[in-house]
Amino acid sequence: MTDSRSAAPSTHPAIAFIGGGNMASAIIGGLIRQGVPADRIDVVEPWDQARAALLQHHGITALEQAGAALERAELVVWAVKPQTFKEAAAAVRPFTSRAVHLSVAAGIRSDSIAAWLGTERIVRTMPNTPALIGRGMTALFARPAVTPPDRALVERTLESTGDLLWVEQEAQLDAVTALSGSGPAYVFFFLEAMTQAGVEMGLAAEQAHRLAVGTFTGAAELARRSDESPAVLRQRVTSKGGTTYAAITSMEQSGMAQKFAQALHAAKDRAKELGDEFGA
Repeated sequence: MTDSRSAAPSTHPAIAFIGGGNMASAIIGGLIRQGVPADRIDVVEPWDQARAALLQHHGITALEQAGAALERAELVVWAVKPQTFKEAAAAVRPFTSRAVHLSVAAGIRSDSIAAWLGTERIVRTMPNTPALIGRGMTALFARPAVTPPDRALVERTLESTGDLLWVEQEAQLDAVTALSGSGPAYVFFFLEAMTQAGVEMGLAAEQAHRLAVGTFTGAAELARRSDESPAVLRQRVTSKGGTTYAAITSMEQSGMAQKFAQALHAAKDRAKELGDEFGA
């Protein structure tokens, strides 16, 4: 990274990332596309391979460990695994007292983060992997000490990753984790099943995959643009006695909707367990 600390002040706030994996890289890439210079971004990443990727893709020379370089940060983005957050916070805390902190770590509650970092300016988020291509869905919760300018800085930092949704109660983030945080995996699961069924019915694997992906993409976009509920949209393509009716009836008789809801509740319960397990 080019060192600009002695240069004229930048109009871009300095941002530090603790962790330089896929989610951090997606956010960093969006910032750079928005015009944020690489020299306004610091990254702490202990793994050699991840540091090499940051240099190759973004021109950022990441730090192996936390140090005084982090003192300039106005925003610190926490992109670490839940089980390593507390240890990383102890190393970072001496250098980031003036920053607002943004966590993308699953499960770790803001009470724990505030205690570990010695600040109340905490925003906790739950993104999902489509953020890697700018089509993510991220929910955010802010503690009361987070100011409107803090919120605006967080929104500017994340806006290139996709849609943002603020929630008023932190407990709602466990439900968000189950619904949208883990949600892409559910879509991939159904794509696998649809593709396999297509092959069993005589299509080539490539044909079945293309049809399944195209159907999910188109249906999701139709739902996004429509003022009608998913139930109404489903009913519009389900003529009684037709092929869609046969499929929907089979799924209803097997209790698929109830079983799918149970799966989401299991994900929500696990999100809560992570907070209990790795929190303060």
